[in-house]
Amino acid sequence: MKRARFLALAAALAVAMPTASGADKVTTTPVQFARGTSSFSTTHSLQGYDSVNYTLAAKAGQSMRISLTGNSNVGFNIYAPDDIPGVATALGSGSEGQDWHGVLSASGTYTVQVYQVRAAARRGSRATYAISFAIH
Repeated sequence: MKRARFLALAAALAVAMPTASGADKVTTTPVQFARGTSSFSTTHSLQGYDSVNYTLAAKAGQSMRISLTGNSNVGFNIYAPDDIPGVATALGSGSEGQDWHGVLSASGTYTVQVYQVRAAARRGSRATYAISFAIH
């Protein structure tokens, strides 16, 4: 009987323990263009399932271009204002060497989520990338 209680307690604790995905980090970084410019570039690195959400304000009718270079294991998704990454459907996506550009249909704050592809994230790989945003 004691063994059965011990096993039940051990199982309950195992379920309650945080998993590796519980340690995933999501960083939100606002993009602000310098006065008189319409583009912004930055470099960053990711490890495992970590991601970066870049947020930038734009108006309906403006054109946005996103370019990513660096590691081929890194991709990005673009979300419309009020859409939540991982919940809503992305407006578009891209990866290293595959720019995204489009005319924006709504005014507000867009989110660009940068992440590693699943196979690299699962291995806990580290990836460095450069990303550029332009709005005209």
